[in-house]
Amino acid sequence: MKSLLSWIAVLVMVFAIQLYASSGMIDGGKAPELQGLLVNGKPFARLDTLPKPALIYFWASWCGICRAMQSTVTELARDFPLITVATQSGDGANVREYMAVHQFEVQTLLDPEGGLGKTYGIRGVPALFIVDRLDNIRFATTGYTSALGLRLRLWLAGR
Repeated sequence: MKSLLSWIAVLVMVFAIQLYASSGMIDGGKAPELQGLLVNGKPFARLDTLPKPALIYFWASWCGICRAMQSTVTELARDFPLITVATQSGDGANVREYMAVHQFEVQTLLDPEGGLGKTYGIRGVPALFIVDRLDNIRFATTGYTSALGLRLRLWLAGR
């Protein structure tokens, strides 16, 4: 019984943290503009009108949950447009090194000070935004999300 109560307490804490982390996130309307330098040094200007829904994925090199989601995000990049945002993870060299070591090969925008994350209202990572063809945020979530869950949301955003 004590073990069951411990598990329930942990689950309550996890849900409370996730609720807090997602409480300020933008969850509708036009996606705020994303501009800056990509990890390869090239400029990036927002995702424009797209042929299909897209994923905006905020992550950090120090985030274990983000690391667990990297293979899912890489897999989704084969089928959907996406941009990842490395927030508070250092400069381009630091992020490039991290991505090379972890074989995370996706288009990544640098957000060393977390300013882009603030425009989306994120308080924690990973944070994910699904935008439709017209750049409207259809879904926003924080924390671990499965590949199936993301694919379903991307599919729904395309309807």
